[in-house]
Amino acid sequence: MDLTMFVQRCDCGAEHLLEVLHVAGVEMQLTAAVSFLTILQEESVSIHTYAHSFLQVILLHLEHRDTGVSNAWLETLLIKREILPLVKSLCQDVEYEVRSCMCRQLENIAQGVGTELTKSVVLPELIELSRDEGSSVRLAAFETLVNLLDIFDTDDRSQTILPLVKSFCEKSFKADESILISLSFHLGKLCHGLYGIFTPDQHLRFLEFYKKLCTLGLQEENGHNENQIPPQILEQEKKYISVRKNCAYNFPAMTVFVDPKNFHMELYSTFFCLCHDPEVPVRYTIAICFYEVSKLLNSGVYLIHKELITLLQDESLEVLDALIDHLPEILELMSTGGESSVQENKLSSLPDLIPALTAAEQRAAASLKWRTHEKLLQKYACLPQIISSDQIYYRFLQRMFAIMMTNNVLPVQKAASRTLCVFLRYNRKQEQRHEVIQKLIEQLGQGKSYWNRLRFLDTCEFIIEIFSKSFFCKYFFLPAIELTHDPVANVRMKLCYLLPKVKSTLKIPADKLLLQQLEMCVRKLLCQEKDKDVLAIVKRTVLELDRMEMSMDAFQKKFYEKDLLDQEKEREELLLLEMEQLEKEKQQNDGKPMSDKTFEKKRRDTKTPTTLPKSIPISVPGPSSGTPSTSKEIKKSKLIRSQSFNNQAFHAKYGNLDKCASSKSSAATYTPPVSAKTSMISLTDDSFRTRNANNAPTSFSPNIPLPSTSRGTGNSADPKSSGSKDAQPRKATL
Repeated sequence: MDLTMFVQRCDCGAEHLLEVLHVAGVEMQLTAAVSFLTILQEESVSIHTYAHSFLQVILLHLEHRDTGVSNAWLETLLIKREILPLVKSLCQDVEYEVRSCMCRQLENIAQGVGTELTKSVVLPELIELSRDEGSSVRLAAFETLVNLLDIFDTDDRSQTILPLVKSFCEKSFKADESILISLSFHLGKLCHGLYGIFTPDQHLRFLEFYKKLCTLGLQEENGHNENQIPPQILEQEKKYISVRKNCAYNFPAMTVFVDPKNFHMELYSTFFCLCHDPEVPVRYTIAICFYEVSKLLNSGVYLIHKELITLLQDESLEVLDALIDHLPEILELMSTGGESSVQENKLSSLPDLIPALTAAEQRAAASLKWRTHEKLLQKYACLPQIISSDQIYYRFLQRMFAIMMTNNVLPVQKAASRTLCVFLRYNRKQEQRHEVIQKLIEQLGQGKSYWNRLRFLDTCEFIIEIFSKSFFCKYFFLPAIELTHDPVANVRMKLCYLLPKVKSTLKIPADKLLLQQLEMCVRKLLCQEKDKDVLAIVKRTVLELDRMEMSMDAFQKKFYEKDLLDQEKEREELLLLEMEQLEKEKQQNDGKPMSDKTFEKKRRDTKTPTTLPKSIPISVPGPSSGTPSTSKEIKKSKLIRSQSFNNQAFHAKYGNLDKCASSKSSAATYTPPVSAKTSMISLTDDSFRTRNANNAPTSFSPNIPLPSTSRGTGNSADPKSSGSKDAQPRKATL
């Protein structure tokens, strides 16, 4: 107890402790609290000296972020009630600053001494302080009362607190503007705490008081230049802006106060004013609260459709950034709520939504705030659930592709790429899907700029994440691995990182040929790669590929969840074609397109159940000739592969072209084994059968041309022209 003795011996110990405890850790804080408690229990000093010397230290640490420390300090107030007389003495100090400081500590003291002492001792002091001649003291008393509302019972609230609050609000306009700022900030909490106590007349008065604060200062604007306005007037206007900002912050609480059913009659005009406020901080705050208000209105959310458009078109990107944090949830409420539950035409009540969304994106793209642009593009991924497939295709999808091709900010390009993949995933017209796939392969995968080819690999990664394995294998597998011949080292390096994910899309035995082509590309990299950084990554990738276990067409327990998810994706992709065919038939019959509601119902009906009997195999249609290999074949495969890898990949340096040619010859005579992990067959194997048109998903047309490239051995060096973003295109037929 060295600390205890130090405090006992030195009158100024508390001052030193205050400096030390301000930066002390948890252990030091706990030790100090125990020491203070020991002094109090042993009555080493008088209660007056104890309170005078240590009360400030105790109160300052009651709100410590560590709960254990806070409780330890709280214990020092629960042993001796003699401390309360000193508290009362400080509340009546002749200096208004002391009274104000002590008043702000009454909340912590009330939590420490309990409800009974709070009602009998603390509350009378607060009532007296609320009538103090000093405005700062009255303000501190008001804020403390609001924070302690939960402690008082209904009688105390209705008979004591409500009259004080009413008087305080009535006098606030005649007082300093700082009081209005505090009052506007606590008004929502105040109305919530006193809810159920107001008479109808009092309820109406508080509501009118809130409305008046929401427009405070707007009536006095005269359009003068700021340079012509006196400084004191400018300072006053800044305080008025803070008041309106606080009112916007409390708007959800006031919506509850009036009941959402009465929103249109009671608060809509106020909400309109806040959304059109001339000051950005006010509009920014109401944009943050927009989602909460939408949830509260529920079926009445249609009332604020126009305000959503207004905030989307706001000239300030700060307002837009605040709004788009919950944009998907807001748009979902807008599309499912409203007067009608029918979703035949989702945009019938929001005719200006698409122009507002496109204008918002263009405004963000033209600014220097790329993070806002990135976030907005990410949020646009919700649009397939909100608007029709054709509207997305003509108004948004092409824009995403343009951003991928022209924008210079990598996170923005990736956000556009992923959102484009989501648009493609839910596109309901096969012709449009094929067009987008063709553009991705030709303009990105085979583009002149190596930067575009890098973005193509990013897109492939998103395709693997969002689509089924069969979709990627059918359209993007060959164009992706063809980039092993790319003349730019960075492209080859990025592809190497992607190869494990590419291999994970294959299923054995249906994809034996694709697996063989992947292995051939990897061996070619091992033989011909001259860039040391790329070669090092290739070696690591080969080891990772060799350790990977392949998915089988038949059910495997270890891949149960992944196979189930992939099966669900493939079923939905098949459903797209089915829905398109049904829609064409319906248009021929009555000329009306299929509704999104019907499509969603059909999609739900075809979903895979969450649990399936383990006795039922989960399989994907494919050739039946392939069978799992035996354990001996697996071991033999690994042995042969290890020998080939040691002879080729880990050779220190290729001494000359003869050695490289020798390696090529060795690779050419290599006979890949058939195994569960690295299942391969010879190119001349007559029993091999690829995915045919019958086994492929019907939603993917086998007639679409899939451009692929053949670049020979041009990757032995990086030509200067290939290293720029304007390298020559490479088109050929694989």
